[in-house]
Amino acid sequence: MVKEIERTGLPVVHMCTVVPISLTVGANRIVPTVAIPHPLGNPALSRDEEKKLRRKLVVKALEALQTEVDEQTVF
Repeated sequence: MVKEIERTGLPVVHMCTVVPISLTVGANRIVPTVAIPHPLGNPALSRDEEKKLRRKLVVKALEALQTEVDEQTVF
């Protein structure tokens, strides 16, 4: 689905916990996340620390969206 959306001209970031799968399916912009049960968070962290973690991942994804890529790139 990522490749089909990009084919229309919209950049897409695939945020995932298992990077090799993203590479296999052909995602161009890949942002590794935390863990399979909690890709964008960590319940073991305090509320403030988890918010910082989530913000960091979202900022990284936004930066990836703004980056021109010619091949698969892991950010």
